[in-house]
Amino acid sequence: MLSLEQSIKRGQAHVAVIGLGYVGLPLAVEFARVGFPTVGVDTDARRVAAINRGESYIPDVPNPQLGEVIASGKLKATVDYDVLSAVDVVFICVPTPFTATKAPDISSVVTAAEGIAQRLRPGQLIVLQSTTHPGTTEEDVLPILERSGLRGGHDFHLAFSPERTNPGDRQFTVANTPKVVGGLTSRCTELARSLLTTITPEVHALSSPRAAEMTKLLENIFRSVNIALVNELAKLAERMGIDIWEVIEAASTKPFGFMPFYPGAGVGGHCIPVDPYYLSWKAREYDFYTKFIEFAAEVNQSMPYHLVGKVVEALNLHGKPLRGSRLLILGVAFKRDIDDPRNSPAERVIELLLDGGASVLYNDPYVPRLSVGHDVFYRENPLLESQPLTDELIASVDCVVIVTGHTAYDYQRIVATAKAVVDSCNATKNVAERSDKVIRVGAPRRTEA
Repeated sequence: MLSLEQSIKRGQAHVAVIGLGYVGLPLAVEFARVGFPTVGVDTDARRVAAINRGESYIPDVPNPQLGEVIASGKLKATVDYDVLSAVDVVFICVPTPFTATKAPDISSVVTAAEGIAQRLRPGQLIVLQSTTHPGTTEEDVLPILERSGLRGGHDFHLAFSPERTNPGDRQFTVANTPKVVGGLTSRCTELARSLLTTITPEVHALSSPRAAEMTKLLENIFRSVNIALVNELAKLAERMGIDIWEVIEAASTKPFGFMPFYPGAGVGGHCIPVDPYYLSWKAREYDFYTKFIEFAAEVNQSMPYHLVGKVVEALNLHGKPLRGSRLLILGVAFKRDIDDPRNSPAERVIELLLDGGASVLYNDPYVPRLSVGHDVFYRENPLLESQPLTDELIASVDCVVIVTGHTAYDYQRIVATAKAVVDSCNATKNVAERSDKVIRVGAPRRTEA
């Protein structure tokens, strides 16, 4: 019988991926593509059925790519956790959101670990990929797995290797993005590193799971802090009559010591809005308070309110109150040209506008439906549907609010047709310079001479 190390080297190790979302499905497809027999496990039967038909619901996984590995028999999907007892490696790629009070929610990780523990056998390698706070692998996952009677680092192997998925990125994918990994023991680390090098050329080994967990948080907190910096400067620039977008463009000409970040309606997605709270929550266990990091998160969370203030400003210029106004939101995905609305600032913007008495419509070519509300910001829980972006619709609303600047939009047409436009992301840069209809976040309001 081959050892796990031998199975990996020969491309014969059986791989399972729990959680077939934006992280898990691309990972499963990549392992299958390089030849490993792979099974995906998900609680959503509709996802499982779609995968087995070769139909991808993740834009980063094209149908032909998924169909190829399904047809070859290298990949299959199931809702049955019992398949885990027959595999060599299990990756956990489940969601790790936060609660309404910004506390970590690792319940999906716990559920996955419990499912594995009931089927754990000697020699298996378990790799957690879900973003989480330092200590999760050793303090939460390990004890659950050891309920099986097997010992971590002796009878089975355990490691953490954070996902580095960037939805919509055509340049950096699972296949060419470097990975980091930290195992419970050096042997755990080496086995995980050996497997990961089969799908990506560079794998950096760390001293522990905690170091790997902290690495992931650093990567995204770095972005959160720098986005907060430009968001705060954008507010200041408005008062000072300076265009922050011009300033950022100018600063970007410096070939060293500067990296451009851009203001907007807030931050979204799974990582940047969430990761700071995972770390700050864990830090309190050590009597440590991450004030700088939490302030950055606070600044970013203030931006939907700032954008709503800009909408009120635009309406006032036309003698319209917010209550009773008809508004059109453009773009509800958390970033440009993707279909993912998770934690999108558009959700909070819409809730605040609805709570203020406005009638809100939206258009997004990538997000056909959006659920908002059911929280302290807006008690009701409407399911909104994307409206066709006709000239009639644009002209009929009191203000168009650009939250996510998809490249598919014809901004020249939108500005020409709309009564007023509020632009959170500089999408109308070239048009706005010639129109007093547009109010841009981070820029002085233009008035006709």
